[in-house]
Amino acid sequence: MSKYLVTRRGIVLGGMGLLLSGCIRSEDWSITSAFRGDPDRSPRYRRQEVAYNGAEAPGTIVVNTSERFLYFVEPGGRATRYGVAVGEEGLSFKGVATVGRKSEWPSWKPTEEMMQRKPRLVKYADGVPGGPLNPLGAAALYLYQGGQDTMFRVHGTNAPWSIGQAVSNGCVRMTNENIVDLYRRAPVGSKVIVI
Repeated sequence: MSKYLVTRRGIVLGGMGLLLSGCIRSEDWSITSAFRGDPDRSPRYRRQEVAYNGAEAPGTIVVNTSERFLYFVEPGGRATRYGVAVGEEGLSFKGVATVGRKSEWPSWKPTEEMMQRKPRLVKYADGVPGGPLNPLGAAALYLYQGGQDTMFRVHGTNAPWSIGQAVSNGCVRMTNENIVDLYRRAPVGSKVIVI
């Protein structure tokens, strides 16, 4: 069991502590960027139940990177739709995968490719432990193909203003509240389609 209990109050308080702690560099956060793409400020990216006419079975996760939405397919032609942030141009995973494993408050370590693209990440080469300051947020679903980790994730974020944008190193970001909701719904083995 995780040493951090994932609750809505914990997510809110953890986020407030993050903002108040001064741990975020000015180039990573500003009051202006905090409202750009913030799902609480944009009804478009709020979690909601919607009609869904795809052929996928209930329990399938479908990520539409151009729309910036993730759909969790429900029975009866419905889906829960979540706003997401996706990978920068050329960095997004596309294809079919399965949830190979899940983790609450996961640790994070940038890949060699990430550090080559963004040298400022070298300072995190030894990794960042799980917790409210970790860039993977409250939970992560690890995408696998053929039993192998693709190195792509659907995960929370401590940058909720990024929702609706193409800003990640290829992973799909959700608000911490939304990844906790999806984490509870999607078991290991769930099919994931990224288009």
